[in-house]
Order: sequence, then structure tokens, then C-alpha cells
Amino acid sequence: MCPADASDTPDDLTLWYDEPATDWETQALPIGNGPLGAMVFGGVDRERIQFNEKTLWTGGPGSPGYDSGNWRSPRPGAIAEVRRRIDRDGRMPPDAVAAELGQARSGYGAYQTFGDLFLDFPGAPAAPEGYRRELSLREAVARVGYRAGGVRHSREYFAGNPGGVIAGRLTADRPGQVSFTLSHTSPRDDKTVTAAGGRLTVRGRLRDNGLVFEAQVQVVARGGTRTDAGDRIIVTGADSAVLVLSAGTDYADTYPAYRGEDPHARVTAAVDAAAATPYDELRRAHVADHRELFDRVALDLGGVVPPVPTDRLRGSYTGGPSAADRALEALFFAYGRYLLIASSRENDLLPANLQGVWNASTAPPWSADYHVNINLQMNYWLAERTNLHESAKPYVRYVAALAEPGRRTARDMYGARGWVVNNETTPFGFTGVHDWPTAFWFPEAAAWITQHLYDTYRFTGDEAYLRETAYPVIKGAAEFWLDFLHTDPRDGTLVVSPSYSPEHGDFSAGAAMSQQIVGEVLANALAAARTLGVDAGFQAEAGAVLARLDPGLRVGSWGQLQEWKSDWDARDDTHRHVSHLYALHPGDRIRPGTPEAEAAEVSLAARGDGGTGWSKAWKINFWARLLDGDHAHRMLAEQLRGSTLDNLWDTHPPFQIDGNFGATSGIAEMLVQSRDGVVHVLPALPRAWRDGSVRGLRAHGDVTVDATWRDGVPGTVTVRTGRTGPVRVRSSFVAGGCRVHDEQGREAGARRDGDTLTWTARAGAAYTIRNEPAASPA
Repeated sequence: MCPADASDTPDDLTLWYDEPATDWETQALPIGNGPLGAMVFGGVDRERIQFNEKTLWTGGPGSPGYDSGNWRSPRPGAIAEVRRRIDRDGRMPPDAVAAELGQARSGYGAYQTFGDLFLDFPGAPAAPEGYRRELSLREAVARVGYRAGGVRHSREYFAGNPGGVIAGRLTADRPGQVSFTLSHTSPRDDKTVTAAGGRLTVRGRLRDNGLVFEAQVQVVARGGTRTDAGDRIIVTGADSAVLVLSAGTDYADTYPAYRGEDPHARVTAAVDAAAATPYDELRRAHVADHRELFDRVALDLGGVVPPVPTDRLRGSYTGGPSAADRALEALFFAYGRYLLIASSRENDLLPANLQGVWNASTAPPWSADYHVNINLQMNYWLAERTNLHESAKPYVRYVAALAEPGRRTARDMYGARGWVVNNETTPFGFTGVHDWPTAFWFPEAAAWITQHLYDTYRFTGDEAYLRETAYPVIKGAAEFWLDFLHTDPRDGTLVVSPSYSPEHGDFSAGAAMSQQIVGEVLANALAAARTLGVDAGFQAEAGAVLARLDPGLRVGSWGQLQEWKSDWDARDDTHRHVSHLYALHPGDRIRPGTPEAEAAEVSLAARGDGGTGWSKAWKINFWARLLDGDHAHRMLAEQLRGSTLDNLWDTHPPFQIDGNFGATSGIAEMLVQSRDGVVHVLPALPRAWRDGSVRGLRAHGDVTVDATWRDGVPGTVTVRTGRTGPVRVRSSFVAGGCRVHDEQGREAGARRDGDTLTWTARAGAAYTIRNEPAASPA
């Protein structure tokens, strides 16, 4: 059906608009298959399709002066001198530390746009009828439709992971009405564009680093004529036309050269195969592949989508009791999962960056790089929780690939074993430093980025993965800290020094976040070694260090959790980073009901509900972990009202995709949490979500959870267990009595302890807990 004639019944998981997009950041709609991404504008006289390939980066090997961020000449005693001054004075300004330990970037580079495809339509109407532009999250298909001169025109586009192409089809409901000129532009002057056999080929080499790139677009027209015209292709009077695009570079994720094969052969093969396949077959394969991932989870918050465009739906959102507000919240959750599927797939060389896979610039904000003082990590908070395990594989691959360049940095700069990476990095193993005072030094990053690897094991229970993939990387990150911790002369504990709470305050020794992250990586490495029964010497060393480590969990003078080891926190500080609450989230050492949790709540309340988009997203997760669903929902409302663009992208500002991903994680945390072997269902349900259901969320222990609730009270909870063994489920309705049955209706023999049920589950079985009194004992 043409979008212009779509049903009057709105699709609750479709973004739609009644005008073409004119702005890339706020209006265009994203499609992607992991390695490839594109933004669809939906113009009537001129269609713009801006596209990306994830490995097209400047910088790195081949770029003049590239040094991986390692010091260009030795600095013996530099770190020791900074430590000495911190021990003497207690603190040190960021610019003074940067002068001692930083250096200007050289050859850092940036993510690049591949350019734009333009489709120019002759004789297009100035005012078409029934215009509609949309993005179906269920199908991962973008569409444009309108009427002009009695003819219905339709276009649709998708980025298919099967086959590795972006495809589009242009149709009309009368024969001979499809005419356009296809061309390509790029902001860089480093390419050639040629047309032959209905195929546009874009090929070049980045001037900065010599990276070879190529894109091909094949036009397959039905009826009419197709003409190659130098650097463009002209279609005239066709009944329909199909476009298939693929692109690549000679990047490889192997240190130190980061170069592989010329992309020509694989791009040609992808386009040849897609062009020889009927369009409907390509589309079916794409939709089936997407839905296998997307349909694993469904969220119903009792919303009803009004028949208004998505920009108006967002603009009228208040966070109040309306059914339209609930519909937007559920749509925003689904959009986060859609964006992760679109920008991170199992066959990717690289994870999602600051802009996912989408970037329209040669000089994007923050280089569209990998900031590892929270942003890259936040991109993947939702992966395991929302049943997208495969989407995290590029992240795991990337983290593992950083270990080799990180070992050189650890040895040459820090004199330590193991591996390290600092505040931000690139596809080219940039593991050293630069000289921006408030964002150059963060050796804790390597430990933090390994957290996801251990958490994946906790979700899956896969010991082969733990042994072969996760443990070696986690152990290396822990070994760095066995060598680099410093004895604090104030109390004899082991601390990180120099230590910096990201982008905030002075350098000191033992900032809370530093201590919490280091404690976590040591504990994870130790637990993994014990599980695998390996490395007895390492276990002894890590255990001894953990026993002396300052935990970074001090309660300060006004009841707050201290950000620094000294009580420097100000009550009126509303900085967007709330780094000292790391142990609350994404860590889990701070537990609700403890003095540390109460102090964390005091700190969080003092920081306020403001901040940038990603900061608000983090606060959703914080409040969910504190089991305060109403405040978590308030933060979600703040993000939707003030930090979300009309195309529902998160804005820092400018656009950063981590806020989308962090918010989706936060919504999942409101519905299901898991720690210490307990699956907590509906732990932070806000009053605004009066009735609803969720299906398919994941918990530690290889457990999948469905739940329904009515009037704010759980009705049924179903858990599907991937492994045989004890299962513990906690929920508010358990204390009032309930029954647990397997799929055959047999009682599971659950034992109740307050609000927690425990029973022995079978692998592959499903168990349903109903909100009804258990049978009376005989």
C-alpha cells in the first residue's frame, strides 16, 4: 500500500511526517544494516540519501605523525611527579596535569560521510497531495508517498544485512511515470564518479591516510530507458526502478597497519548478487532478518497513538497521564532497539560510535569517535537486557582488538603490565592521551569497557565464551591496575593516582569512580579465574590487592556519596556527569536500602534533573536502580521533552546516539533487574504506567522474562530458563501469595521467602507466576 493512502489506524511503531525532511540532524530518517547506514529525506523534486560505511575514517596509520597517543619521547618520572604533588597538596588543576602528562593529538582523524545520492525528478509538483514520509520500526523500511497529477508515487528504502546492501524501489500506479537522474556528491575532493551499465561507481583514496574506499549503485529499471551520462544515470519513463548500493574500504581491525584487501571485489560481488535478485525477495530476506531480532521484545504501556505526525506527537508530550504520552514512550523504547540493530550487527568490524553509523560531515562533533568515559559503554547497556546479544559482538571484538595497542601504551607510558586505553579512541588503536585538560586522562576506561564482557557471561552463563573471549581481555585490564595503583599516604590504602572524575573538578588521588571501576575489574577478573579454575598466582595477587583497595564509597558531610576521597562536594553542583554513582549503575555494588544507596540518592537529587541527553538517560537508570520508578519516569519525560529531536534522535546537543540507547536501557531497568542470582520483575514501575505488559527482556542466568500488570499491580510473570538449576524471582505481588506452573500446568514446587520465589527450573522450560493465593496446605 502506498504510504499516502495508509490506513487511518496509526501504527504504534512507525515514525511518520507530513513533510519532507530538510535537516539531516533533526528530521531525516535513519536506516542501517550495521556496516552501512543512510539517512532518507523524502524530497519531492529532489530526494537526498546521505550514506555511510562504518570504516571510512581519517587518521591512524598513514596519517602524518600518527603515534597512537603514546608519548613521542620518554618522560621518566612524569607520572611520579604528578603523584608527589597530589600527595603533597591533595589536588592538582586539570591544565597543570595536562601540561605534564598530555600532548597534542597527531593523526587522530574522524569518521567520514561517504557522501550523498541525489535523485532529481523532472516536473515534480510544488504541492503534492497526501504526502507522507515514514519509518517502520517493525520492518526497518523507510517510505515516501504522495499524489501528483492523478498519479500515486511511492518510494521505499531499506538497509539489508543479508546481502550487505542498501536497496530502494521507486514505483507509480500508472505505467511510464518513473523518471529521475541519479548522481553522487561528497564534501571531499578525493574520488572519481563514473557510470557504466547502469552502475554508478564512486572510488577514491582519503588524502589524509590513504584509505581506499569504493561504493557502487546499480540501477535496474523496468520499462522506459536508462542512460549512462558520465557521472550520473538517467532513467526516463520507467514503470519502476530499483537501486542497490554497497560500499567498503580497505580498513582491517588488525594492529598496527589496520589495512586489508581492496574493497572493489567484495563491493562488486554484493551489488551483482543483489541486482540479480528480485526486489521482493531482497525485501523479504531483510524484513525476516530484522524481525528475528526486533520482535524478541515487545512493550505495551497502555498507549494509544493519535493520528498525528511524530513531530507533533513529541511536541505535545508532557509526561502526564495521556494515552498518547504512553504511546510515545513505548515508541522511544522500540526506537532505541531499532537503532542498535541498524548500527551494530554481528558481521560489523566496528561498534556503534557517537553517531551510531550515521554522520553527514567530514568534521563531525567529537570526531564521532569512541569516547570511553561513558559514551561507548552506554551504547551497549541495552544489548543484553533487551535481547540483542548479537548486536554487541562488534563491541566485544573492538574491545579485544584494543588490548594489543593498549599493552604498548601500558608499558611505555605507565610502566605496567596488562593494557590500557584513555578517554577516547578510534578504529586505529589510539590508546594514549591528548591534551584537552578535562578529557584526556582516564586509564580506568579499559577496565570499564571490559565490564560488558563479564556481564555478557552473567547473562548467558557461557563458560566457553568466558574462557576464550572475555577472561583474557578482562585479566589484562586488571593486571594493569595490579602494577599501577598507588599507596595513599593518608591511610595506606591503594588508590588510583592521578585520578580524575570525568570532566569535573581537579585531579586527586582515589576519586570515587576510579576506585569503584578498579574494584569491579579486579573482582570480575578474580571471579572469572575462579570459575574457570585457572591462574592461581593471579588470583592470589588480585585478592591481596582487592583487600587493600579503597572502595570509593564514602558518605560525606551532608549525607552525599562523595565524588572525591576528600569531602569536596558542593550542594549546588549540577554537573551533567554523576560519575561517583558508578557503583549504583552500571556497576551493582550499591544496593537499595543500604547507607550507600541513601547517600547516592542524596547526591543524585542534588545534581538535579537537568543535563544533556545522555546524562538524563543515565539518570533514568540510576533512579530505576534505586527502585524509584516515578523519578525514573520523570527523567524519561525530561529527556523526551528537552533532549529529543523531531526524528526522535537524542541530542547532547548536538546529536549523540548514546542518549537513545541509555534511555532504552533505563526503561528496561524499570521493568526487570537482576543481581546476586535474583530476577527482580517490575522493580521500578511508575504510577504513570498503570496498565501494561512487556515480553522478552533478559536477566542474568540465561532467563527471559514476560510480565503483565494492571492498576500498577503485577498480574502474571513468565520466565523462560535456558539452563537447568535454581531460579529466584522477586516481585511485589509474591508476598501476597501466588502460584508457579510450568507450561504443562504443573506446580513448580516454589518456595516463598517474603517477596521472592525459588524453584528448580529445567532448561528450555517456561514458568508462569500468577497473582493468586497459593493452595492451602493439606
